[in-house]
Amino acid sequence: MTVLTLGRALNEGLRRAMRDDDRVVVVGEDVGRLGGVFRVTDGLQKEFGESRVVDSPLAESGIVGTAIGLALRGYRPICEIQFDGFVYPAFDQIVSQLAKMRARSGGRIALPIVIRIPCGGGIGAVEHHSESNEAYFVHTAGLRVVSCATPADAYRLLRAAVTCDDPVVFYEPKRRYWDKEEVDLNAAPASLDRARVLRKGTHCTLAAHGPSVATAVAAADAAAEDGVSVGVVDLRTLSPLDIETLTRAVRGSGRLITVLEAATTGGLGSEIAARVTETCFPELKAPVLQVGSYNLPYPP
Repeated sequence: MTVLTLGRALNEGLRRAMRDDDRVVVVGEDVGRLGGVFRVTDGLQKEFGESRVVDSPLAESGIVGTAIGLALRGYRPICEIQFDGFVYPAFDQIVSQLAKMRARSGGRIALPIVIRIPCGGGIGAVEHHSESNEAYFVHTAGLRVVSCATPADAYRLLRAAVTCDDPVVFYEPKRRYWDKEEVDLNAAPASLDRARVLRKGTHCTLAAHGPSVATAVAAADAAAEDGVSVGVVDLRTLSPLDIETLTRAVRGSGRLITVLEAATTGGLGSEIAARVTETCFPELKAPVLQVGSYNLPYPP
């Protein structure tokens, strides 16, 4: 076991993937010489060379489009989108090409591409640097969407994402990059379709992912001081969504609150509320509630 920050755990996951498979390449803005704006790719270009850790132009559409071409030639690209709000120029490549190629080819063509996106606020940055845009990609058929919350889970989920033959949008909570915990570098990759029950509760369940998981755990600790038993479910994989694990937790508590940084309108919390209500209506003691951000652009 090694104590690592979340950012360093991702770095070790990338290094392990590149050592295990020489088809794995990393492409993005400043990922090479600089080591990424959050230093997640630090040292990789020095170890693996400029042909496998490629500093791209400032062109997100080109980054993802190039990765699609590489995947068609047998590579397993990992793209870094420098900040969450920078992904929009690549949106057409992701939803029109990357997500649809397997269905378009009748299952004959797979595009094993991971798109890493630092997400959320909390670091004092402005719009385009502090967004929570996961709902766009959860809504898009053909994509897996993953959101890590802790160093150990980040390492295991990234290893699973890199070996997956489906395209994976991989969200990393930027304000948690410096959180530390013990990480087993020999642990098996995590499942890409299973949520994680962090706490069991009898009065209420909180569902969260990525940057909001630590917030939900802190809320559960505060509630426990008042004698209220609050469970916490880390969703981890947003698409496919593990409704089975979530509904099992909700049946045990009778109440659910979704806790997300994203705006609530048309978001993942609404989907969870609808699915849980459909499945658990007889067991619910109160309506499902959503906690999220205001429906406004991120303030400067």
